[in-house]
Amino acid sequence: MASTSHPRPIRQSSKLLNVRYDVRGPILEEAQRMEAAGHRIMKLNIGNPAPFGFEAPDAVLKGMIQHLPHAQGYSDSKGIYSARTAVSQYYESRGIRQIGVDDVFIGNGVSEMISMVLQALVDDGDEVLVPSPDYPLWTGATTLAGGRAVHYRCVEEEGWQPDLEHIESLVTERTKGLVLINPNNPTGAVYSREILMGMIDIARRHDLVLLADEIYEKITYDGVRHLNAAGLSDDVVTLTFSGLSKAYRVAGYRSGWVAISGPKRRAADFLEGLTLLSNMRMCANVPAQHAIQVALGGYQSIDDLVLPGGRLLEQRNLAQRMLSQIPGVSVQPARGALYLFPRLDPEVYPIEDDETFVIELLREKKILVSHGGAFNYPSTDHLRVVTLPSVEDLETAIGRMADFLEDYRERHA
Repeated sequence: MASTSHPRPIRQSSKLLNVRYDVRGPILEEAQRMEAAGHRIMKLNIGNPAPFGFEAPDAVLKGMIQHLPHAQGYSDSKGIYSARTAVSQYYESRGIRQIGVDDVFIGNGVSEMISMVLQALVDDGDEVLVPSPDYPLWTGATTLAGGRAVHYRCVEEEGWQPDLEHIESLVTERTKGLVLINPNNPTGAVYSREILMGMIDIARRHDLVLLADEIYEKITYDGVRHLNAAGLSDDVVTLTFSGLSKAYRVAGYRSGWVAISGPKRRAADFLEGLTLLSNMRMCANVPAQHAIQVALGGYQSIDDLVLPGGRLLEQRNLAQRMLSQIPGVSVQPARGALYLFPRLDPEVYPIEDDETFVIELLREKKILVSHGGAFNYPSTDHLRVVTLPSVEDLETAIGRMADFLEDYRERHA
């Protein structure tokens, strides 16, 4: 019988050894500590629309409420038929005719579907090509599945477009998938047709699964058109991830999906595994599934927010302009999504540890942003700024950032 005088500590699984998700890490914990002490923190760190006054369309709310009495039991593990039909019809309206109802899996947000897909796809030691900077869930979920995230370069001077030659150079016999995040989090890049065709060609020649994270597909600016990767080929197995959290402002509903296109017979064994994992979690949140048909088939209120005069566009414009006016700061225009990824010139701002730098900004100016390292970016000279706050709040927050950076320049001159 084990002794109880010195009980054995309960430790986390070794599977978590190299898993990081710094977007909600030590910096957020410090902000929460400060809030508990009575400080008011201006949050430019998380792409959650609700706290900034972005409300869901009434029709989406009513659609879910109307079906609540019928949403008390488990649904089909892939999702309710009306939701999967709506997703299939949406992609058909985009010119993608190879995604049928049975090719759609509904999940508790895109995050759950990313984790499930990687668990079904990746063996220990397999590699997945992930952009740098990335949305860190892709790296963390790949690692947790036993694989290795191999980061390919996106070129800042070219509007953060992926470097096709670098992607090609990283492919090995263990490479299983190629991730694209378009529109991109954290950079706001929207990929050109040329780049997308190049990535598809790499996937085609190396028998890779193309993993297309397109959750921001309806949030684009300046007349830029988003192209679904699945619509550009019919001979590459493509998994398209999207959902309601951003364009329909219901992040808390946790309603997303993955849709499979391309030569599905070649992926039959993988899809059997994905179905197994889908069955094991019973089903996704059923009430939120009833929001999908109403959202995709109804009035697209997101258009009013991204066109001239729209709140999202005006906030992006202001943030880009104010950040660019700070000495030693440059920022590529965001063509989509809800973020900017400004660069702080290392000659002006010698930052050794970007996490420490962001915590210092938080403590001095009560401004919460994310450091570039949280997005698996190798340098310490970038920040991610969320453009969801109102114009007035952005003016205040970026003004405080400018003051902080001026002091920082003087201290390190």
